[in-house]
Amino acid sequence: MSELIKKQVTDAKASMDRAIEHADNELNKIRAGKASPAMLDDVKVDYYGTPTALSQVGSVNTPDARTIVIQPWEKSLLTAIEKAIKEANLGVNPQNDGIIIRINVPPLTEERRRDLVKKAKGEAENGKVAIRNIRKDANEKIKKLKSEGVSEDEIKTGEAEVQKLTDGYIVKIDQLSEAKEKDIMTV
Repeated sequence: MSELIKKQVTDAKASMDRAIEHADNELNKIRAGKASPAMLDDVKVDYYGTPTALSQVGSVNTPDARTIVIQPWEKSLLTAIEKAIKEANLGVNPQNDGIIIRINVPPLTEERRRDLVKKAKGEAENGKVAIRNIRKDANEKIKKLKSEGVSEDEIKTGEAEVQKLTDGYIVKIDQLSEAKEKDIMTV
């Protein structure tokens, strides 16, 4: 395989790695009945007029499987953090005791579990679409190499290599999705 094709395959692999990482992060944000600091990753707190990630204005811990505790670095932020969590619409109710904020994560109902499984499948599908788009882009770039003197056989070999990569990454996304579904459905 020519160096030009190897470079395209390597670039496609790096992009697919990032797509897997993104899909995994999105799946981790879906709550599975257990308390997780990742649930609050998208919460932005109004920090002196600037939307700031919750993790940058306080520490977020899970002392047990059903509780999240947020210890702000400045006491004046307690109400802002509480407000931001309520506005994030996570289905949890923060409790402010004047020192820390506690969030009790309620157990999921069967209906909510099914909804979360659908959401997880949607995120997995988004990951697969991203992988397929990377494959398409890589194949187009490989075909364009014909004008640079790369032979037809090498182009076919490069496309086959990209397809092999794609198949492997689709399987990885399926595995992530199945693990998340199992996690959500476990009572």
